[in-house]
Amino acid sequence: MKTRDRILVTSLALFNEEGEAHTTTVDIANEMNISPGNLYYHFKGKEQIIAELFQQYELALGSTLNAPIEQPLFAGRGDVESNWYFLYVVMEEMYQYRFLYHNLDDILQRYPDIRKGFRRLVQLKRAALGAICQALLEQSVIDARGQQLAGLVDNMALSLTFWLNYDQLMHGSRPPQVTIHQGVLQLMTMVAPYLGDAELSFYRDCEQIYVKMLEDAEPPQI
Repeated sequence: MKTRDRILVTSLALFNEEGEAHTTTVDIANEMNISPGNLYYHFKGKEQIIAELFQQYELALGSTLNAPIEQPLFAGRGDVESNWYFLYVVMEEMYQYRFLYHNLDDILQRYPDIRKGFRRLVQLKRAALGAICQALLEQSVIDARGQQLAGLVDNMALSLTFWLNYDQLMHGSRPPQVTIHQGVLQLMTMVAPYLGDAELSFYRDCEQIYVKMLEDAEPPQI
């Protein structure tokens, strides 16, 4: 792996674990066992590193979110299970760059260019969720129309955007699969009141999986 790529990988790991605000370029160089001068040869500062990481993130997540928008059949498969897995992939990609969400307001204030890109992503999240809900409506999987449907999409977009921040505040460090599974479950909980009995069965299964995850994540009693 080239030094420039190693800097990005190391920076992402440190930002995720230690927080972007608490990580300096010297910390990154020390973690890589290279000189600060070597790091500055590739990146002029932390701002440039963050800008490139966000560019990677926006490209990856944007490609995923565009799938149900550009390919109606993708979102129109008409079953809750398929869209559960789609949302799981979205949440996994968000988790890989979770430092952006853990300190979102501060980062957006300090990095105006990222603010513009983040706004685009939020709009794209809402559009993807809207395409999914519309397809489920057309397939008679859910029964929500007009303002009710618009409110459902807005609430889902809100939860998706701020879930990682909320989870960190409430629970601190948890196994990734627990955070991701509960995040998707929260989204599906909003859809659940509009589901029929057949689709609710899958939702109940996901609830039970989450309960088992919590049990497995608990430290053994001594």
